[in-house]
Amino acid sequence: MKLLIFSDIHSNHKALEKLVATEADYYFAAGDLVSWARGLEECGKILQPRAERVYVLPGNHESAAQIAAFCDQFGFHDFHGKTLQIGTHHVAGLGYSSPTPFNTPGEYSEAELAERLAPFAALQPLVLICHAPPHHTALDCVRDGLHAGSRSVREFVDRYQPEYLFCGHIHEAEGTYAEIGRTKAINVGKQGYLLELD
Repeated sequence: MKLLIFSDIHSNHKALEKLVATEADYYFAAGDLVSWARGLEECGKILQPRAERVYVLPGNHESAAQIAAFCDQFGFHDFHGKTLQIGTHHVAGLGYSSPTPFNTPGEYSEAELAERLAPFAALQPLVLICHAPPHHTALDCVRDGLHAGSRSVREFVDRYQPEYLFCGHIHEAEGTYAEIGRTKAINVGKQGYLLELD
């Protein structure tokens, strides 16, 4: 099974068209298809040919309600706070970021992120897809010495060691790979990452 995971399209329609043209069994949009929730309809039209295989999370630029309505409109799967079994793996999704200086629509406190991640703790083996990257890793590095990821995501990964973690949010870290204990972690960005599972 092939899972294509991507994030932070921000209305880059050419990047989205390239992703949709990639053959996969599942397509996971890990947040921020657009900026400030404007232009979702155009992205929906591009994704629609793959609709039954598209799973969407809200980033910090979209609210959960906006993504739920978007999925209803185009026949996508709202994957915020949801899980899916693919072969022997569990796949879990959580949108939103930790607080930002910009007061965007999709932000949780660290306590809320921890609470919403908790139901995934018992799932093994786990593929975790979050908009927010784990704090103080290569995946959340804005520049040397400045890390803008989530402490709750980092604590979850440290404690429960999902097999994979895919995230986005921090554009400067797009394409970055890290190992956190046994967890293989990737900031997928708009280039995306194609994961093959047995």
